[in-house]
Order: sequence, then structure tokens, then C-alpha cells
Amino acid sequence: MSSNATAGAVAPADDERGMVRVVIASLMGAAIEWYDFFLFGSVAALVFNKLFYPSFDPLVGTLLSMSTFAVGFLARPVGALVFGHFGDLIGRKKLLVASLLLMGGATTLIGFLPTYATAGVLAPILLILCRLLQGFAVGGEWGGAVLMVAERGSARRRGFWSSWPNVGMPIGQGLAIAVLAILTATTSDEAFLSWGWRVPFLLSALLVLVGLYIRLSMDESPVFKAAQAAKLARERAEASKPVMPAVQVLRHYWREVLRVMGARFCENVNGYVITVFTLTYATTHLGLDRQVALNGVLIGCFFHALSIPVWGALSDRFGRRPLYAGGAAGIGIWGFVLFPLIDTGSSFAITAAISVALVCHGAMLGPQGAFFSELFGTSVRYSGASIGVQFASIFAGSLAPIIAVALLAEYGSSIPVSVYMLITAIVTVSVVLTTRETRNRDLSFDHTDPAPAAVAAVPATR
Repeated sequence: MSSNATAGAVAPADDERGMVRVVIASLMGAAIEWYDFFLFGSVAALVFNKLFYPSFDPLVGTLLSMSTFAVGFLARPVGALVFGHFGDLIGRKKLLVASLLLMGGATTLIGFLPTYATAGVLAPILLILCRLLQGFAVGGEWGGAVLMVAERGSARRRGFWSSWPNVGMPIGQGLAIAVLAILTATTSDEAFLSWGWRVPFLLSALLVLVGLYIRLSMDESPVFKAAQAAKLARERAEASKPVMPAVQVLRHYWREVLRVMGARFCENVNGYVITVFTLTYATTHLGLDRQVALNGVLIGCFFHALSIPVWGALSDRFGRRPLYAGGAAGIGIWGFVLFPLIDTGSSFAITAAISVALVCHGAMLGPQGAFFSELFGTSVRYSGASIGVQFASIFAGSLAPIIAVALLAEYGSSIPVSVYMLITAIVTVSVVLTTRETRNRDLSFDHTDPAPAAVAAVPATR
């Protein structure tokens, strides 16, 4: 089957009718889930070392706190397998609703947890369990949110439209940082440690209700519905048993999974270095005011969110590969500028340093939804994209704050952290540049389909 045909041959004739509504639903749901996930990381960087690991040296306590943050990443591949499996079998929408409920429930529970002072060792254990639930839920979030948009409309603007669910990432993070910044500005350190840190976790319950209403209003992906009908008809005709999507991924798309993992490496590592580790670096290592660091990340998230759809649109014109590789290269170089600017202690310099870094990061997130979706066939797309993205997180984002803090503790300098950022960029640039361009690929293609539809041979549109 040709992989360069236009998706417009399979999508409804009214290419982008209802696209805005679906984009808003995916964007808002993703923002709420990422609010929950990033909130944990931000609070872990600021106060969890004092509340759940108070008997250790501050930097060691921060390492333990970051380790708890990393635990969530171990559950993400499991979530990817489970949500991907059922998302490829019964649909994207149902699994997106389930992931939102699970994430919101786990986050709200964190707001009620006892601290080490009242529950002893049970406190960090409960914290870790909630973090595992968060990781499991977010493991199924990205693939479903992106596919609901990517599998709709024509290939001509797929990069732009598919970038919007990723805008939910900086919006969710910015919302988490904003709530923390407001609480930091309006409460004393004692009050924040006592009860203030709980407020943003409890707010998650309200956000989930909003997200649930929005997600229930979405329609199922038309590409998935067409592929599902064809698959069921073929299975009835051949009296064959369905094969697990994950098995099909490993059989037919293992190279694509490895490519996703390599492309994801730089993006995932540096997303957390820029937004989580810099908080620890500024407050714990440099002793700067917490508000200054939070404001820098908050404003950076604003520019991050603005840049993602711009990069996505540019990828429709120039291709996924050059934009993605350029963003990774920019991160690798900017890492050597980022920390010296933070060292100045200037609010403007810190904000500029983080903002530029996140705009470079946006050059990877912008094309990512379309790029990764275009690598996999319809019957395994949820599983394949989710497995690649979330397995990469184990070796990338989960370890990034820990490695960065450990390097800082060992060498007392930010230069090793910058070298670490550069190495991740080299890995990702190498993988992306050895991957074929996917722009305009037909999303109805499927290597697992023994009888591809003749419609897939329609030439690509530009």
C-alpha cells in the first residue's frame, strides 16, 4: 500500500468540519492531565523533600523527591500498553475519558495525603502509589489525544492541527506553575508547607469535571471507525481471531517504535530539565527566591504554548524532519547559555533563558503529533505511538531531573548538565535525520492489512 497518499481520500469530504471542536476537546483534556502530572514535578522540586523526606540533607532529600517523581514514568509504558490496546480495539474516545478520570482521581488523593511528620514512612509510600496511578493514566493520554485530531481532515494541515494537543502540555504546566506562584505570593513559607501545597492538587477535582464534559462531547476518529468496520468485516469473512495490537506493533512496526523513542529522547529529557530541574537549580543551588524561578517558568510556558502550533504549521510546509532536528540542535546549543543566564539572578535573564529554551523545545513538540502518528498504521497507531513515546520516558524524562541534580551535586557546576543536554540532542538529531519524511502520508495505510484498499493509491496533495 502506498504510504504517501492523502488522508483526504479516507477522511470525510468536509475535510476539517468539526475540527476546531475536536481540537479544543483534545487540547483542554490534555491540559488538565498535564496540569496534574506537572504539578507533582513542580511541588516535588519545591517542598516534597521537606514534607516527605525531611530527615535527609536538602540536596539528598531533593534527589529522593525527584526519584518519587521518576516512579510515575515506570507506570507510563504499562499505561501505554493497556490504553493503546483497548484504544485500537474499541476506540480513542472511551480511553481518553478513562485516562482523565484516573489521573484526576490520583491527583486529588495526593492533596489529602498525610506527611512524614504524621504518618512516618507510610507517607512517601502513599505518595509513590499515587504517582504510579498518575503515570499509568498519562501513559494513555498522549496517543489518544493526538490521534483524535490527526485521524481527521486532510494531510495538508495535519502538522498544524495535530500540534494543538501538545499545546496542552505547556498550558497544563503553566496552570500548575500559576497556581503555585499565586499561593507562594499570598501565603507564608510556613503556611505553604502546612496546607498551601495541597490546594492545587485538590483543584484537580474541579478541572476533571470540566475536562470530562468536554471529552464526552467529542466524536470518535473517522479514520478509526472506517478501519474498524473494514477489520471486523474481514475477520468475519475469514473467521479469524483478532491479534493483539501490541503484538502487531512488535511484528510489523518495531523499527518505527525505536525511531519514536530516539526522536523523543531529547524532547523528553530537556522538557523536564528546563521546567523542573531549573526550579531546583535556582532555589536550592543558587538560593534565589522561589517566586522568581516560578515566574520564569510560567512566562516561558506562555511562549512555549504560542510556538508549538507555529512549528506544527511550518512542518506542513517544510516537513517534519528539519523542524524536529532543528529544535533538538537548538536545545543542545542553548544548554550552554541557559544556566549562565540563570546564574545572573536577574528575573529578566532567567525568564529569557527559559523562554528561548522552551521555544526550541516547541520545535520538536509542534511536528511531533503528526510525525509519530504518520509512522504507524491505523489498527495499531494508538499502541505503536504510545509505546514508543512512553517507553522512551523511562530512559529520558524519568531520569532527567535525577541525573541533572546528581551531576550538580557531584561537580557543583551546571556545565555537566549542559553536556548532558547536548548528548541527548545529538542522539535525537541522528535518529530524526535517518528517518524518512512522513509529511502527507496517508493515515489509512496499515502494514498489518493483507488486503489494502485501492483508495490508498490516491496521490498526495500539497
